[in-house]
Amino acid sequence: MSDNHLGDFLRARRAAVRPDDVGMASHGVRRVAGLRREEVAVLAGVNADYYTRLEQGRERHPSAQVVDALGRALLLDTDTVAHLHRLAGTAPSRPYSAGAVRVDPALRTLIDGYPDTPAFVVDATLEILAANALAEALYSPFDRADNLAAMVFLDPAGRRFHARWDHTAEAVVGHLREAAGLEPGNPRLRALVGALTERSTDFARLWSTHTVRGKTRAAKHFLHPDVGALYLTYHAFDVRDAPGQQLIVYHADPAGPSAEALRLLGSVHATARSPGSPSSSSPATAQVTASTTAPVCCPSTEDTASAAG
Repeated sequence: MSDNHLGDFLRARRAAVRPDDVGMASHGVRRVAGLRREEVAVLAGVNADYYTRLEQGRERHPSAQVVDALGRALLLDTDTVAHLHRLAGTAPSRPYSAGAVRVDPALRTLIDGYPDTPAFVVDATLEILAANALAEALYSPFDRADNLAAMVFLDPAGRRFHARWDHTAEAVVGHLREAAGLEPGNPRLRALVGALTERSTDFARLWSTHTVRGKTRAAKHFLHPDVGALYLTYHAFDVRDAPGQQLIVYHADPAGPSAEALRLLGSVHATARSPGSPSSSSPATAQVTASTTAPVCCPSTEDTASAAG
């Protein structure tokens, strides 16, 4: 795995911008996708040789002003510019803490207090650390509802469950790319990316684009085998006492069909989990933490160094 993260990012983003996108005329035969290095240098107002050194890894410490100029030249959005600053060392990274995989008991109690809406906690690797009953019911079509990225790319249920699978896949990869900039020292994240790259050609292709995307409030469209279509919005809240953790709460329009579908889903799975039900002995996701169970797609923390290359 390359250690020239800044150069890899610049090459990938340069390839995604066409001359027409930035008002440049295209002359001659172009042997590269997107902009040439010299064109990016002109747009950013930097020396072409200096920009070449940045891509090649011979210069790794541009100023914040240069990073901002490159962001404008490459048409990067706010999340992606912030990621570029982290790669260049002009913005602080978030230190990785192994303790962040544990969920505070008070937070578990809080999510259980949302009986009518799915709520769950994830970490930077999109590992589901805790979930309430309705979130477990929502993700019941998956063989293992343990890691959102693995569920999208490795579980066959993912393409059926996510009605807009392509959009979801791009969002997941964009989130992991942002997390890699925030927590470059996170061995579990590196292991996850390595495993997904090896096992999913779709993930490998999207990861190579270096697209960065933070959490949004975009609507989710799910197709659940028990209740059909679900159209949900969501909010993501950072957990202050555990950097990297986020509380995700889904929401359905109270007057829409998805709210009734959620109520039906909760009722169906409450019945299935009642005493005497064949499925009632299944362990609840909320009782599993990443400190004791490794993601389905990747090795345990002890094997991270070899898996990450």
